[in-house]
Amino acid sequence: MQLRDRVVLVTGASTGIGRAIASQSAARGAHVLVHGRDHNRTHRVAAEIGGFPLVGDLSRSEDLTRLRTAALDRFGRVDVLVNNAGVGWAGPLTSMTPAQLRQVIEVDLLAALELSRALLPAMVARGEGAICFVSSIAGRTGVAGEAVYSAAKAGIDMFAESLRAETTGTGVHVGVVVPGVVRTGFFDTRGRPYTRSRPRPVPPDDVAAAVLRTVTTGRAEAWVPGWLRIAPAVRALAPGPYRWLSTRFGEQVRVEPEPTSTDSDAS
Repeated sequence: MQLRDRVVLVTGASTGIGRAIASQSAARGAHVLVHGRDHNRTHRVAAEIGGFPLVGDLSRSEDLTRLRTAALDRFGRVDVLVNNAGVGWAGPLTSMTPAQLRQVIEVDLLAALELSRALLPAMVARGEGAICFVSSIAGRTGVAGEAVYSAAKAGIDMFAESLRAETTGTGVHVGVVVPGVVRTGFFDTRGRPYTRSRPRPVPPDDVAAAVLRTVTTGRAEAWVPGWLRIAPAVRALAPGPYRWLSTRFGEQVRVEPEPTSTDSDAS
């Protein structure tokens, strides 16, 4: 699939990876629907690349419906859906509120599933289209302190794998891009900055380029950087040693019991 004159919807496109995807798509002649939650940033990015802004909170079902309706009202179709939007949360699971847990699942997993379900039938009817998911290495290996985020991304991976099997022969391509640490504001907003020296964060433009390659070439999967695919391979071949190394050298995060009230607290 060539991107010139195609309609490309990128979720989470007001910053970071999504912004890079939207910009590179527009540079190839695509009509880009720029989705974001922040009104000012979303409109600014759309103006910069000549795209069309779509503002909405993907954790709200009514915003998801409005997003799809606005996209179709503008161009009549969506040729390429890039499910990129995501929120993170870092810390022990026991420190996470139910509302924070639901937000991660709703934005990182459910929104992608619902948008894909809503836009896929028209792609199949036309006999062409592409859906690409921006996943994470966390979904392939698990990360201490990001249990819910890792679960959401693992769900994305299995959904994409299953959907790819369902769409075989329809003309609709389903792809996944698996990035590692990316140089964006994601780690600032998740509640814990990235402080490790290795692996070094990659630029968001590298991930965006992998997304566009996946869409245009029909590849099922791409990793950024490519060497990251070693980690899940080692986990599959030697799960015991992998888990020991992960505990020894990974993030040191431990769950804690909820505080209980004492006599002094009650007084």
